[in-house]
Amino acid sequence: MLQEPLPGTAVVATGWVVVEQPGPWGAKAPTQSHLDPVFGGKFDDDCKKADVRFGLIRSPGRHADAVRRSHQVFVASTTPGRSWLLGGCVADPSELTALDLGAVARGDRTAVLPSLPGLKTVDDPIVLVCTNGKRDECCAILGRPLVAGLAERVPGRVWEANHLGGHRFAPTATYLPAGTMHGHLTVDTAVEILAAADRGETVLTGLRGRSTWTKRGQAAEVAVRELIGELDLDALEVVGEAADTVTVQHADGRSWTVPVTSAPADPPRPDSCGKEPFAMPILHTGTPVPGRAR
Repeated sequence: MLQEPLPGTAVVATGWVVVEQPGPWGAKAPTQSHLDPVFGGKFDDDCKKADVRFGLIRSPGRHADAVRRSHQVFVASTTPGRSWLLGGCVADPSELTALDLGAVARGDRTAVLPSLPGLKTVDDPIVLVCTNGKRDECCAILGRPLVAGLAERVPGRVWEANHLGGHRFAPTATYLPAGTMHGHLTVDTAVEILAAADRGETVLTGLRGRSTWTKRGQAAEVAVRELIGELDLDALEVVGEAADTVTVQHADGRSWTVPVTSAPADPPRPDSCGKEPFAMPILHTGTPVPGRAR
């Protein structure tokens, strides 16, 4: 295993929308599944424009090729202080067209709720585990056993997901609503992270970053967490980025300037199972430098 830093490798999205779609998924699941491809492609594009991540989910276990059922939906805001998770069911995924994606990105729950009637607050965080073998075989080989183990330990709180990025870190998972992403998970560490999420905290082991921030911001936030041992999910905020530094601020007024640089991977490596190695850019952080408390 190449010792590549995980921080700074999470996807970037201030909001998430996932919908249950049973049956097979292709490599590009929004347009290659039993989901209507016209709707799937357009809604995926609309979400990207709004800085919202769209994905498909399935319940653990064997899933029928096609079944008539309602579709579970989860909508999340990941911004510290405005993190929330909504859930509900739609008869047809195309009903998501009415969702106020701008409000999702802003963390404006009051505006989101009337845009899709039936959504209700979900109090317990959930786990999405990438299992899409058509996207990356490692996610299927390593992700599905993780889902099975979590389904036994924390039933009702884990879902298979079509694509979470960072396949080389499989098994990989996203925890909503905070949008924290972890790699190289085991069942025990995944359960530990979920228990921390219940407390409003995270775990530093395997932490790839919080999707709220840019990739440089993710790396810097994790560097500060490691420096001071901060686990509270909402304690830190990325407040500024310059050419080679990122500023991270604590809720108590402390701040740090974190050196963040990028360099080609040495040696080159594939970004997915079965792909050819290449000199992908890797983020590196220096020691955070304390600033003046406000």
